[in-house]
Amino acid sequence: MSYQAAFMYIAPGNDPEKQKAVIPGPGLDLTVVGVKSYEEAVEEAKKLVENGIGAIELCGGFGIEGTAMIKQAVAGKAAIGVVRFDIHPGMGNKSGDAFFIKK
Repeated sequence: MSYQAAFMYIAPGNDPEKQKAVIPGPGLDLTVVGVKSYEEAVEEAKKLVENGIGAIELCGGFGIEGTAMIKQAVAGKAAIGVVRFDIHPGMGNKSGDAFFIKK
C-alpha cells in the first residue's frame, strides 16, 4: 500500500467535489483538492485524515492563520506542510489571511 498524502489549494469558486483528483504512484498516492474558504478547508482536512491521509501540503494561498486552522483541525493525525508566499501573486499580492479571514 502506498503512503497517502494530499495537496490542498484555495481559490474562490472551488468545489471540493469537482476540484478533486487522486494521482496514484508506486510509493505515494496524492489526493489534490481545491477549496474556496478556510472553513471549507478545515472540513476537507478532517475528511482527508479520516480517509487515511498522513500528510497535507497547503498551497501558498494559505496564510499563517489559515495554516494554523488546518493544523488544529487535524489534531496531530497528519503532518502539515506549506508552500509559502509572503504575498500571493494570484490573490492581488495579498496573504491568504487577508483574503479569506473576515475581520
